[in-house]
Amino acid sequence: MNATAAAKVPVEYNDKVVRQFLLASVIFGAVAMLAGVFIASQLNYHELNLKEWLTFGRLRPLHTNAAIFAFVGNMMFAGIYYSTQRLCKCRMGNDTLSSIHFWGWQLIIIAAAVSLPLGFSRGKEYAELIWPINVAVAVIWVVFGVNFFLTLHKRNEPSLYVALWFYIATIVTVAMLYIVNHLSIPTSWTHSYGIFGGVQDALVQWWYGHNAVAFFLTTPILGIMYYFLPKAAERPVYSYRLSIVHFWSLVFLYIWAGPHHLLNTALPKWLQMLGMFFSLMLWAPSWGGMLNGLLTLRGAWDKLRTDPVIKFFIAGVTFYGMATFEGPLLSIRAVNSLSHYSDWTIGHVHAGALGWNGFMAAGMFYWLAPRLWNTKLYSTSMANFHFWIGTLGILLYVVAMWISGIMQGLMLNQVTADGLALKNTFLDTLQAIRPLMGLRVIGGAMFLVGWIVMIVNLWKTIRSGKPVNEVREVAVIQRGSGDTMGVKETFFNAPTTCTLGALFLLMGWIFLPPGADVAALVGTVIFTFMAIRRATQNSENWAGWYDKLLSNYLPFTVLTFVAVVIGGLLQIVPTVTVNNAKNVEDRVQKLYEPLELVGRDIYVSEGCYNCHSQMIRTLVPDVMRYGDYSRLGESIYDHPFQWGSKRTGPDLAREGGVRPDSWHYEHMMNPRSMSPQSNMPSYAHLKDKAFDQKTLPKKIAVMRQLGAPYPPMDATEIKMKALEQGAKIATELKKSNIVVRPDSEMVAVIAYLQKLGQFDAVEEEAIQELPKPGLPFPLKPVIPDSVRKASPPLAN
Repeated sequence: MNATAAAKVPVEYNDKVVRQFLLASVIFGAVAMLAGVFIASQLNYHELNLKEWLTFGRLRPLHTNAAIFAFVGNMMFAGIYYSTQRLCKCRMGNDTLSSIHFWGWQLIIIAAAVSLPLGFSRGKEYAELIWPINVAVAVIWVVFGVNFFLTLHKRNEPSLYVALWFYIATIVTVAMLYIVNHLSIPTSWTHSYGIFGGVQDALVQWWYGHNAVAFFLTTPILGIMYYFLPKAAERPVYSYRLSIVHFWSLVFLYIWAGPHHLLNTALPKWLQMLGMFFSLMLWAPSWGGMLNGLLTLRGAWDKLRTDPVIKFFIAGVTFYGMATFEGPLLSIRAVNSLSHYSDWTIGHVHAGALGWNGFMAAGMFYWLAPRLWNTKLYSTSMANFHFWIGTLGILLYVVAMWISGIMQGLMLNQVTADGLALKNTFLDTLQAIRPLMGLRVIGGAMFLVGWIVMIVNLWKTIRSGKPVNEVREVAVIQRGSGDTMGVKETFFNAPTTCTLGALFLLMGWIFLPPGADVAALVGTVIFTFMAIRRATQNSENWAGWYDKLLSNYLPFTVLTFVAVVIGGLLQIVPTVTVNNAKNVEDRVQKLYEPLELVGRDIYVSEGCYNCHSQMIRTLVPDVMRYGDYSRLGESIYDHPFQWGSKRTGPDLAREGGVRPDSWHYEHMMNPRSMSPQSNMPSYAHLKDKAFDQKTLPKKIAVMRQLGAPYPPMDATEIKMKALEQGAKIATELKKSNIVVRPDSEMVAVIAYLQKLGQFDAVEEEAIQELPKPGLPFPLKPVIPDSVRKASPPLAN
């Protein structure tokens, strides 16, 4: 940017919107934490599932969405709006857009708070909101992005500071992730089917889910760390060069790591190994960022004893380091075989959500409130109490979940002395971890108490002052014709070409067949060595190019987008060709009959996927407990997929035909009658509620659009087929003296459960491997011989 200094003029910052987002975050944070304590209690006391709209399955998505989008989202916006104006030395781009952003975001939160307990859900973790709300999210995010980039355009500071880099990455990447994962075809105003199904949906969901953590809960908070931590410590960032390495390596590597949520499943092994490989690489940039934050406090350790803001920031950064060490650890396939589907993962997630996000939010609020209301913090001692009770609460919570998860994993894998049978039932493990689940509730409640203390402290602080908008004298700069870099200057230069060349060779090592991959790896090493040597010899040229890049936000944004989009394309595009009946291993899922499809939608809306998985992993204990391991083709018509991420109840992948209809009826009416000591809520409300016949023809039509080979049927035929199957189930139940209406939701769910695990065998000569758009990897996952020997014979 060519800029010349002009006379200084006063600039009044828009701090009103900062105050609004801050207060919203504080309030919704309490709501999210209260919901968390309540649903954690429900896991120990099934009596707390008071009404159908207050069951665990419906409230758990409310808790996660409130924590992510309502609490952290509002906190993130408050920090971004405050710091961006100071870093750009100008008011936000447009006050109207700021106001639309705030009120639009709050309306979205309220819509989510109403719709999720009512059972309107897409059934995908962190992506449960129905399609009209998703459209609103996309629109408001665009409003936010436009406002942000308008601010960058009119800024009076030539160069982009580190925090702004992370904000840019957040805006472009979240938009990409959210739009792709939420692509769907509506069947009504409250329901839709995602365009991805089966393995496609699993991969896209965890590409989104993992990177929602990365680019909604991590990168914007890192930007806030880079701004507010130096401000609070009154020290400059420890290392500018480390900031550069931290940013670019993080945004490139993070996007690849999503498949580590699907280890030991039916996901093709090359994707599993790719996810594990990049997850392990994340150790370096994550810890680089943590050390950069902690070392920024050098020389300011005396403030640690007296300033609660520094306490919260240093603890938050430490929890970030702990969580980003544990994440790659859990991505190792051997470790994941123990931790996945257990409470260990829950502890890991909450260490980040409470320790990293929660403490960084508290530190920022304590620092901001006195400045936004022109007063002093009401009580330092209350803030210190909040810190200590919050820290103890997090540690109690996380340690309880570590022990619970490891205990559960070991008990589920334990075999008898002769090694021929499993020693513990699933209910045995649940009873063993009950005390630890109780400690989890206590730890969460302690953190909630600390948050309430903060609310009181901030309220007293606000009442002692009055809202003010900061006014600063800034030098207005005039932009010349060189305000942006051209395509040639952006891409065709030593730094960019060397980086892209090394990445291209690295991709060859990952994707090329044996022999060629070694050559690509050798080429990567040689090319990287030459690039480093050239950079060292021409360090001034490289540094000059990067300095100029920081003066041009559009080229910087484009390069950031290129860095994050590479990983998504190379994972998702090959998999798009996989999920059809021609490309499965040895079986293909049977189509759902109309009534079964209705039952599946009810199963999803009730949130059953929050407790039950439908994925038997390629592990001996899983096969011994649940039956033959799940194949890729067994979920190709599932929109959304139901592989699950937590087993509070047993896996259901082979449930169909195992038990009579009467067992399922009694189990849903009163789970304790069939499974003593179960924590499952009752679903008696399904008995007298008629299923929706009106939208069923539209659902079948959309499924046909998505590739499900339904025969041509008119609306009347579809409804009659559903009612006929319902009548058969009702007749069967009547033999056990159970009277139920054939068009009830209970009957529909029973039909769905009895269909699980039903498939058509595919002849060996018809089995095809993954089409090869430049990828030589076979579709079939590699199954250990020990698992194949333990698998029972295939059966429809």
